[in-house]
Amino acid sequence: MKYIFTSILSLFTLFIVAQSTNQNIKTELPLQTNKKIKSISEIKDANLQSILEKKINANKTWRRLVKKKKMSIGIVDLSDTSNFRYAGINDNFMMYAASLPKIAILLASVDALEKKELEYTDDVKNDMRIMISKSNNSAATRMIDRLGFEKIENVLRDPKNKLYDEKTGGGLWVGKRYAAQGRRYPEPMKGISHAATTRQVCNFYYQMALGNLVNRERSKQMLDIMIKPELHHKLVNTLDKIAPDADIYTC
Repeated sequence: MKYIFTSILSLFTLFIVAQSTNQNIKTELPLQTNKKIKSISEIKDANLQSILEKKINANKTWRRLVKKKKMSIGIVDLSDTSNFRYAGINDNFMMYAASLPKIAILLASVDALEKKELEYTDDVKNDMRIMISKSNNSAATRMIDRLGFEKIENVLRDPKNKLYDEKTGGGLWVGKRYAAQGRRYPEPMKGISHAATTRQVCNFYYQMALGNLVNRERSKQMLDIMIKPELHHKLVNTLDKIAPDADIYTC
């Protein structure tokens, strides 16, 4: 069974995790692993990097976009549990990320639930779901208001997560409500309100797929919210055609 995680950053970022190439095997996420979970930088693979670069460079349009830093790509391969692999292009280049940082709001939300800082009411449960499955801006704004920008930043900077770090080019950041009104809380490096690097997006999904965001139960909770997106834009429609048996997790 294949698991596909997708996200769009700037013009094009595609992050794919293939759990298994055997269609007859169904393994639940998060994956079980007895090994210490390595950082995303520790699983960078030269062979996968070479394959990715050749594929991108073979397309003139993609090659041009990469050169102008208008295209950023990251791939994590989890098909071999003994050898996780990562490759990326322009993956430490931080850019405006529109709705993608809603995954950071989701993480901060489950972290707050785990620490009893947020009550799990029906309204909160529904907002967490539609914020992701429908990319609902009003729900995202309500969750930001419940959490506060400082809480979201602290979770992203947490040494366990390392989803925003100036030393590695920044990362995921939420610094504005998804509404016309409200204060800005821009990220420190470029002053972007909603920012991301592909590497940190990949890092988010990688850790979540291994049950390492907050804990295994909370990672599973996020996976359950992300699966089967209700917003069927062009990317999801395409994946439905080329991988009809795959479980799709998206934002």
